[in-house]
Amino acid sequence: MGSMSWPLSPGVTILRPPASASSLSEAAGRLGHELPAELMSLLSESDGVEGEYGMGLIWPIDQILKENLALREDVDLARLYMPFGSLLFFGDAGNGDLFALVPHTGRPDVFAWNHENDSRTWVASRLGQYLEWWLTGKIVL
Repeated sequence: MGSMSWPLSPGVTILRPPASASSLSEAAGRLGHELPAELMSLLSESDGVEGEYGMGLIWPIDQILKENLALREDVDLARLYMPFGSLLFFGDAGNGDLFALVPHTGRPDVFAWNHENDSRTWVASRLGQYLEWWLTGKIVL
């Protein structure tokens, strides 16, 4: 993990070993699309990034898979919200809002999904910037 070049602050704890190549490949297969390169890179160094008080800045790959499948397959949510199939959720804001990438575009942009009004708002141009801005308070939800 010494090669981790992600912007991290003193309140961030990285406790997990790297995600295995097979777990990343299996998740991509079950989700039906490749994982974005920047997310793959980070998970290959640490299977998730946890902030202060257990906040899921970047979920472990098993949680990424579980949360995305649950959101995409829930019939009740499908009646309340726009489809989630184009989003790849990877972390949470601790208030019910989630952070997502849009892998089908090939762009590394990060969006915040508001669980109260179903808005999807651009918050950063890439995953590293999301971490930096979220940890320094530049992203406010």
